[in-house]
Amino acid sequence: MLARAAGWPYLEGMLDTARQGSIQTSAVPTRRPLGGVAFGIIAGSAVLVAAMLLGASVLWIHYGTAVFFEMITSGIAACF
Repeated sequence: MLARAAGWPYLEGMLDTARQGSIQTSAVPTRRPLGGVAFGIIAGSAVLVAAMLLGASVLWIHYGTAVFFEMITSGIAACF
């Protein structure tokens, strides 16, 4: 439908080229291992998230669920 009778030989030539694997190997991205900076950012983020979860759970255990949820609701109410 897309190619009329005049354009069909052109499209067949393109398909033949694609079947032969005309993609150059330099055009295919290679996967490389994480470098020092990228690994540091990921590890630091993971440590920060773990510390925040640990802090929240310690506060939850110390103050109980009622006070913990009351702090959350008062914070949401202050925003609105």
